[in-house]
Amino acid sequence: MITEVIKANELSKVDPVFGQASFNDHEQIVFCHDKDTGLKAIIGIHNTVLGPALGGTRMWKYANEWEALNDVLRLSRGMTYKSAISGLNLGGGKAVIIGDSKLDKTPEMITRFGQFVHTLSGKYITAEDVGTTTADMDLIRDVTPHVTGISVERGGSGNPSPVTAYGVYMGMKAAALHQFGSDKLDGKKVLVQGTGHVGETLIDYLTKEGALVQISDINEARMQEVSAKYGATIYTGEDVYAADVDIYAPCALGATINDATIDKLKAKVIAGAANNQLANELVHGKILQEKGILYAPDFLINAGGIINVYAEIVGYDSAEAMRRTENIYNTTLEIFALAEAQGITTQQAAMAIAQKRIDDRKKETAK
Repeated sequence: MITEVIKANELSKVDPVFGQASFNDHEQIVFCHDKDTGLKAIIGIHNTVLGPALGGTRMWKYANEWEALNDVLRLSRGMTYKSAISGLNLGGGKAVIIGDSKLDKTPEMITRFGQFVHTLSGKYITAEDVGTTTADMDLIRDVTPHVTGISVERGGSGNPSPVTAYGVYMGMKAAALHQFGSDKLDGKKVLVQGTGHVGETLIDYLTKEGALVQISDINEARMQEVSAKYGATIYTGEDVYAADVDIYAPCALGATINDATIDKLKAKVIAGAANNQLANELVHGKILQEKGILYAPDFLINAGGIINVYAEIVGYDSAEAMRRTENIYNTTLEIFALAEAQGITTQQAAMAIAQKRIDDRKKETAK
């Protein structure tokens, strides 16, 4: 008989799914693999109380499968609350494909992934995210109807990034009003971290209003291109988190507000497009509150994208999508007011409102 000895540093991985802190009561996790195309994907379905789980498919070169699983769990949970607080009849889901989108992605791989999505019979609806495109969604549409964000030519709403950026801009203006007494951003120093599709459009809005925009990105060529196009200053300091700015806008990957960065922050407002900006919602949300830094909850202000693709499901037009996205301004102010009134963090206030909507629906369906 052979007895397996588990090392102490591996104990946390004995229960790699249900034991994950980020599992957080997920309804279903689907692991997808296809040897012929090289597809390795994970679909996370967090909650379907309000409706089918909708969330994009991210393709990323994860360091390992553990990292990919943690990411999809955190992202799909965030989608639940994003839809709930936005008043959409959708649940929360997300998918990740493990690989470098620039090197590993093929039409065959994306099509095969779409076939896996189809096996879920509409419980999960996919869309584009980091590393995937509208063209990829069109490929998926060839094999399943359970996809949004397809091209306008095929009757879809197209790339949701511009609408996402508009919502972030509205949330940022609301945060400026609450923190500085005016929602005017002209003259305000804003650092945008991440110059992808959403980050670039946000930079466009900010520069047109007269904000003093600095940018940072791991892609040097992309950063130079955006700088030249909008006249944004490239941040050259040693540590982007210590930048002397009024507003920090994280628009790349999540968890940038963490133990290593939070004490360096000089910005008085955090408002960006990245998902899961707080590495630990309770701990880091509280520290920001104590430091007097106003945090605009990411799943609230970056909801423009899902509001946009929801149009493909319920049938409203682009003008209505923008109107609903503009309302993020008012909802953000309501969250700030609730947080102040109850002495809780803005993250807790937003989560409470979203969770109440889910709980109320549960009670209705239980009758």
